[in-house]
Amino acid sequence: MLYFARGSESDNIKSDEVRNILKHVFDGLGPKKRVLAIPPDYTRLNSYAGPITEMVYDYFGDRLTDVMPALGTHSPMTEEQITSMFGHVPLDRFKVHDWRNDVVKVGTVPEKYVEKVSEGKVRYSIPMQVNKMLLDPSFDLILSVGQVVPHEVIGMANYTKNIFVGIGGSEGINKSHFLGASYGMERIMGRAESPVRDVLEYARVNFVPNVPIIYILTVSAKNVTTGQMELKGLFIGDDFECFKRASDLSMRTNFIMLDREIRKCIVYLDPAEFKSTWLGNKAIYRTRMALADGAELIILAPALKEFGEDPQIDALIRKYGYKGTPHTLEATAANKELQENLGASAHLIHGSSEGRFSITYCPGSEMSREEIEGVGFNYGSLEDVLVRYPVEKLKDGWNTMPDGEEIYYISNPALGLWAYKERFKE
Repeated sequence: MLYFARGSESDNIKSDEVRNILKHVFDGLGPKKRVLAIPPDYTRLNSYAGPITEMVYDYFGDRLTDVMPALGTHSPMTEEQITSMFGHVPLDRFKVHDWRNDVVKVGTVPEKYVEKVSEGKVRYSIPMQVNKMLLDPSFDLILSVGQVVPHEVIGMANYTKNIFVGIGGSEGINKSHFLGASYGMERIMGRAESPVRDVLEYARVNFVPNVPIIYILTVSAKNVTTGQMELKGLFIGDDFECFKRASDLSMRTNFIMLDREIRKCIVYLDPAEFKSTWLGNKAIYRTRMALADGAELIILAPALKEFGEDPQIDALIRKYGYKGTPHTLEATAANKELQENLGASAHLIHGSSEGRFSITYCPGSEMSREEIEGVGFNYGSLEDVLVRYPVEKLKDGWNTMPDGEEIYYISNPALGLWAYKERFKE
């Protein structure tokens, strides 16, 4: 059921409007005794999910007993991050999701179904797990809040991904990620429907049909004139129609289609958001369809301090590196530790250019040349590159440097998807 839908490329929904929309929807749902909110974590700071969660608390008060950020495989949020993102929502409401230990199995997506939707790319069943709190019958309303934006693993982020990945378990996360990587990231990104989404939708319909989840989905984008984030769309519902509406708007708002390929791309990773290549490699995922063969991708990562957010995955990345699909598949076939962490294998595939373009990481003081080159990337001096390309003087999009060099600058790769129109086929 679709409870509310509004959005357009020119829209800019203000906070008072959002508050009134939420009140109207919540009033229509009738009295609720105990509410669980599942917003994104700090890596989705620009999603507008923080203010919405705050408004949810303002409406329900003590009936909002728990808030569980959809960490997936990410590091737990700090108190400072929680306060920054969620304002005056009490800290004691927040619970930490543990994707390895704090989950229960709700069902298994059959091997034949996975093989069918993947066009034979993978042949295994996928156990689906969720945090045990989701199945607590005392919750009479569960609000899954988040942003719909192009995504490398599933096509478009959020909706059921918030449930089966965001508060999911290691088996489902690992196998679904590997499914997406095997099918082909460039065949998935920017599409509402994909093999991974099919699997999650199968799980929603068959495994949690009676769980009272309502999705509050946003579409956000940066105003190219003011540089400020604007809420372009708000969609509230409990089924695929809600997500499809949001995805359609996100494709028109967050997908930048270019008339020519990029030969040099400079991507900046905000220190508040990006401290790992697990997250920072969005600079690779989101630009690869816009990069020319032989292009140079330079990633400015001042806060980079690790590869994986999870210590076990970090160790696997350091050991096997971003060395392309054939190397990763061969290593996965030969090593049990990768077979048991297929999400890491998928990430290694996603983070490789497959030799088509070069990737140079420019970290701050917490990551060494040896570490960067050890995983297969080129190393660049952040200080020297910032002198050459001062980000405070660059604008998002095409820039011509004083010596005539043309570059393409992206201030936050999490906000969109970039593609050369000839590389993206409907």
